[in-house]
Amino acid sequence: MAERDLTKGPVWRALASVSAPMTLGILAVLSVGIADSYFLGQLGGAPLAAVGFVYPIITALSSLAIGLSAGANAAVSQAIGRKDDAGAVHRLSLHAVGISLALSAAIALLLAAIYPFVFQLMGAGEAVTKEIRGYMPLWAMSFPLLGTIMVINAIFRAHGDAALASIFMIFAAVINIALNPVFIFGLGPIEGMETAGAALATLVARSLALAAAVIYALRKGYLRKCGTWMQDFGHSLTAIASIGGPAAFSNAINPAGMALVTAAVAKIGEPAVAGFGAASRVQSVAMVVMLALSSGMGPVVGQNWGAGKHERARSAVVQAWAFSVVYGLILAVALTLLAKPLATLIVKDEEAASYMVEYLRIVGWSLFGYGILVTANAAMNARSKAFHATGLSLVRIFVIYLPLVWVGLVLYGYTGILVAAVIANLAAVLGAIYLCRRTMLLPAINDLRQELRP
Repeated sequence: MAERDLTKGPVWRALASVSAPMTLGILAVLSVGIADSYFLGQLGGAPLAAVGFVYPIITALSSLAIGLSAGANAAVSQAIGRKDDAGAVHRLSLHAVGISLALSAAIALLLAAIYPFVFQLMGAGEAVTKEIRGYMPLWAMSFPLLGTIMVINAIFRAHGDAALASIFMIFAAVINIALNPVFIFGLGPIEGMETAGAALATLVARSLALAAAVIYALRKGYLRKCGTWMQDFGHSLTAIASIGGPAAFSNAINPAGMALVTAAVAKIGEPAVAGFGAASRVQSVAMVVMLALSSGMGPVVGQNWGAGKHERARSAVVQAWAFSVVYGLILAVALTLLAKPLATLIVKDEEAASYMVEYLRIVGWSLFGYGILVTANAAMNARSKAFHATGLSLVRIFVIYLPLVWVGLVLYGYTGILVAAVIANLAAVLGAIYLCRRTMLLPAINDLRQELRP
């Protein structure tokens, strides 16, 4: 079994070696949401609005799976950095897969039982609710598959093999997008299922991707039976849960907060929900580079911290933040210029398109702050300080964002909601600086100047 040592060589190269392949993988995954919006938008306003309501919920649940994978990544990467016995690493990996499968199956069952009440509370109308009922049961069935795939991919990344992880993400996305029009509109003997067809395409794609990932992981040696199956299970559970539990909660906070924000947007009307949801998905795709960078932070910080090379871990944080600022400003300019063409391409309803344009042109200028937030959280998770990451996300959403959303809605309507997002993203930067200094993930001021010097 080969693995990449991320504790040697330039730090930026270690970050790039893990993050760059993940850019394509995450872009592929997020492109599924754009494809869903495009194809369902052809059916009319109700299916598109349904996606607007569903998107923050499924993103929140997907973030739970991402959090569990963060726990697996941190535990395995630190074990590799400490040069633990290979058998212990194998058992830890198998335990991570089993824990993720069991928890995600339980979450899927709960989701299938309560989703009608959730969307009713969010303010979904009768026509939109009908579309949601066709989508959610099938998507819930696919959630345990997603959780397992993410943990296996986290194991690949922990070994420094991010390219392998991205391959299976791309494979699932390509199959999903290819099947979307077949199941949504129908083809030959296959009858069109409309909104439910999008969820079925996701279920089939994830099933195939998981089968391929498990087979390859076994052949590659990343998953291998070593000793008694349950040997050291308690240790594995503690190592994974101590990071994965808070990380799952932390990752789910942001999209869960978006669900509550969507409820505020629903007060304006369904076109606003459709435009807000479409803009959120474009934002996710635009942020793919920063999300990939945060996925690379885990193994780089984890391996170096486990090896006692703390200065390299701090250097990774500084370099990731510098990149987030530069990329975020470039992104802001691009979204401002391309907002209208993107809205015309994705959203057919003119009113919904206007809401989408306004979102991209206002919120886009604060996305560098969200990039700093996600990379800081990834670094703190890898440093085994997941509760700090959770606290940062909690304060951003529930202390700053949501209260300002409702104040902004009352005073300025839709624009007030967008300004609240900008303030929350900027506040996250200050919180990230404070907590990373508290957790020793930022260097002293003099060292920081040296780090940023060309």
